[in-house]
This record gives sequence, C-alpha cells and structure tokens, in this order.
Amino acid sequence: MNIKGLMVDPITNMPIIVLREVQGQRVLPIWVGVFEANAIALQIENVQTPRPMTHDLLKSVIDHLDGRLERIVVCELKENTFYATLHVHSPKGRLSVDSRPSDAIALALRTGARIFVEEAVIQSARSVETSQTTRDSMDVGRLQKWLENLSDDDLGKYKM
Repeated sequence: MNIKGLMVDPITNMPIIVLREVQGQRVLPIWVGVFEANAIALQIENVQTPRPMTHDLLKSVIDHLDGRLERIVVCELKENTFYATLHVHSPKGRLSVDSRPSDAIALALRTGARIFVEEAVIQSARSVETSQTTRDSMDVGRLQKWLENLSDDDLGKYKM
C-alpha cells in the first residue's frame, strides 16, 4: 500500500492516514494521534527537524545495529484498534516487532520500507465501515455529543 494522504476527521477532528492499494482501488483509513500524524507529515513534506524525532532515532538505532526494516504489516484489527508489525532483518536473523500502525508507517517512510496490510484487516475494516447499524449509532452518538456541548453563542442566530 501507499500513503494516499493525511486528512482530519470532520467529526472527531482526529487525523486519519489514508492507505491505498498500489495496484487497486481499495483504501484503508487509520485514525491516529496528532503527534503521530505530525511525524508522518514532516517526512512526507521532507521537513528537516533540528534534532532527531523518535522515528529518526529508531531508524538510526536499526542502522547502527546493521539492521534493515524490510516491511511493515498492518496485521490485525481488534475492537476498532489496528495493530502492526515491523519486519526487521538483522545480523541475528529476522525479527518481528509489535508496533502501532502510525509508528510503523512513520518509520517505513524514513527507511523506504514497503507497507502491507493483511487482507483480513481490509475485509474487517470494510465490514465495520459498511455496517449500517454501527455507522448510524456512531454518527448519532457523535452528533448528540456535539449538540450537547454547544454553547448558546455557538448556536448564534439559530438559538431557540
């Protein structure tokens, strides 16, 4: 997969990494934290920071240990949480390291490693996405919470 882009969820204001199949049309949105999205955005835009960020540090450690990040795999979706694995080749052999997808993607961008997503994850994400009951209850819950937190000033001329 490739990174199609970063966007902000208009309902939660949380950043979303959008992955897209290299040879295909399917996409996978992954909600991430603001700091993780920033680390990915900095790398996409080739912005150099005065000091190494965490993902730069991890890349440097892997390099100094004569290792190489071969690929990252988004390998599981459990209770609306994505899981990923770093696949590192080192002088001691191949290692699989548990990771958050956002950290794995940020590291893959820095090392040129390929990004993969297990087919089962894509299917699970699509079933959650297309489940009308789940989507409606999430949207209604979010809308209700948003409405409950509006102040009179927020309502402005539509005040009743």
